[in-house]
Amino acid sequence: MPLSKIIVVGAGPSGLLLAILLAKAGINVELLEMTRALDTNPRASHYTDSSCREFERAGVLDALIARGFFPNGVSWRKMDENRTRLVRLINANPDTTDRYRMVCLPLDQLGILLEKELNKYPNASIKYDHKVVALHDKEGSPVTLDVETPDGVSQFSADYVVGCDGGNSTMRKLLFGAGNFPGFTWDKQIVATNMYYDFDRFGYDDSQFFVHPEHWHMVAKIQADGLTRLTYGEVGGLTHEQLLERMPMKYATLLPGNATPDQWKVVNFSPYRVHQRCVDKMRVGRVLLAADAAHLCNPFGGMGLTGGIADIGSLYDSLVGIHQDKADDAILDIYCRERRRIWHEQINPISSVNMKRLFSIDADEIVEKDPFINMVQKIERGELPPPPPGTPSVTEQLMYDMTQHYTKA
Repeated sequence: MPLSKIIVVGAGPSGLLLAILLAKAGINVELLEMTRALDTNPRASHYTDSSCREFERAGVLDALIARGFFPNGVSWRKMDENRTRLVRLINANPDTTDRYRMVCLPLDQLGILLEKELNKYPNASIKYDHKVVALHDKEGSPVTLDVETPDGVSQFSADYVVGCDGGNSTMRKLLFGAGNFPGFTWDKQIVATNMYYDFDRFGYDDSQFFVHPEHWHMVAKIQADGLTRLTYGEVGGLTHEQLLERMPMKYATLLPGNATPDQWKVVNFSPYRVHQRCVDKMRVGRVLLAADAAHLCNPFGGMGLTGGIADIGSLYDSLVGIHQDKADDAILDIYCRERRRIWHEQINPISSVNMKRLFSIDADEIVEKDPFINMVQKIERGELPPPPPGTPSVTEQLMYDMTQHYTKA
């Protein structure tokens, strides 16, 4: 039976992407966002091969490629005077015709592209300044949300409601309570900044991780004009004001060339706590969770955004299968099971190792002690053959094809 309407809560990249895909399939979509505009805080900016496949399905990959750029690779380095490179993974040749290679663009600019695309569909709408405050899912009736709007509290109803409202998800709290989010919070804090500095004269790659017990950090070019994401670790428990006060000291330590404040320019500053958490259920009745609303991980390696976009691809195929009468409602239980399995078996362990690698192993010993870094060095030396054609990448393994569970012709 065709679906009459789906409500998506949260206008981040995952919510916008899901709304576009559903609208393209002819399903009426209402996107509710509690803030008055798209988020501009420094967050993810690297979109992998698997994510690009979903952007292609949504019709925005060409626009993303036109505005973004293809990074030349990623390296791991020491925090010595010369910022010595330990190992390097080179990305695909920028001249390749492969459309599904990693592309970079700040997340707020991606949001603008997605919003522009969604606005093309008359069966979709975005309502800003709409905060969900209550949820009603009574069998035999549509799912109903009580929503605070500029004109007072109103009710919105749909066949299904999808929470894509981020790590502080209201939808998750309404389903499970404010304190119920299994997992743990790291005792270290992260500060994400967007900034300009002349890294090229020091031989930096487009992306690199620095291994150090105290001054571990990441430097990644995220825009063709040289805008750079500098994300560094800090001690836990500091306030926003304390972290901001410490930033010039951290920059002077992290940046090469004895940098002084007149040589760098900070565009955004965003400290945040880091979590490894996943809900016990991503489906409760006709309410579903996806991306950061359902699970969180640290940002090193891009597993959070990539895993969230993979959620959206699987959930879209599930919902459109129901809409087109190719699957029944039970497919959503499989969505819940498989997406949680992928988080526990891949996203959580890989992202945890990615973060620990930066501060828990001595940089002089990392090549010998870290199996991944050792493998990268062997690849550099030509001691390991390339993977056979058709071998799925690590990020492609985060995807799950729900169409194999369609039960009707």
